[in-house]
Amino acid sequence: MKASFFDRPEQVSKPLRNQMNPLERAINWLLLVAVFLIMILPMINVLAISLSSNAASQVADVTLWPRDFSTEGYTFIWNAQNLGRAFYNSSLVSLTGTVLTVMLSAMAGYVLVQRDLPFRKAIATGILVTMMIPGDLTLVSIFSLNKALGLIDSYTGLILNGLVSAFSIMLMRNYFLSVPLSLAESGRIDNASEMRIFFSIYLPLSLPGLAAITFLEFIGKWNSFMVPLIITTKPQLFTLPIILRQLTQPTDSTSGVLQIYDNARMAAIVITVIPLLVLYSLAQRFLIGGLTVGASKG
Repeated sequence: MKASFFDRPEQVSKPLRNQMNPLERAINWLLLVAVFLIMILPMINVLAISLSSNAASQVADVTLWPRDFSTEGYTFIWNAQNLGRAFYNSSLVSLTGTVLTVMLSAMAGYVLVQRDLPFRKAIATGILVTMMIPGDLTLVSIFSLNKALGLIDSYTGLILNGLVSAFSIMLMRNYFLSVPLSLAESGRIDNASEMRIFFSIYLPLSLPGLAAITFLEFIGKWNSFMVPLIITTKPQLFTLPIILRQLTQPTDSTSGVLQIYDNARMAAIVITVIPLLVLYSLAQRFLIGGLTVGASKG
């Protein structure tokens, strides 16, 4: 019997070699190092200033090491600016909103892969169209709707706004398309309900996709600025981006406003970024794979 191409493992398992010559490889590494330095140096500068004393942080130059090491910037910004309350608000809104958004997106994506769903392609196209609408154009309608529903100055309003994500729905839909239909059919033959099939078959096989949208949704909600700004007026409901915006406004000792030194401003930035770094360190092994599979299936 004549062997086929797929019967010859030496031809399919042979790894591809890097075709770059030494000069091209050196240029590639130099570009990568340059990009890395451009990204990391501002972060180091922020961290160094946040750990400097009040007087040392006012020096107008770039530093990569703390001057006159001190944590007074963190102490001041956490207490004087009520940053702890803003951190709690951002954590509550981001965590609750992310969990709800991920579950709704996964359920909607599961519905869109059902072969007997009428007009499923038209529905998917309609969801895609919403992604083309600039968010700034909807701010007035968002404020009017929240005011009519009584959601101004409430945690409910902060959580419900942005609860439905077209991007996450389509990513989960594309990810579910990679799940073999035979698995779902086997479950239906065994009299499993659609919810049982969804939670026992589709979700476990789509963990990378779930991790990807969880990471992206959390970042989006954690960094959300415009919507919380227009639907909150009470300082006790302000989130971290709103507080950071207030801290960027210059103050001095003669303005009648409490002076905020640069080390305190940088400390606020560091506190805001820490949760994102922790989340990325936990989700990075799922992130690239989840986005790649979700974007390539159609």
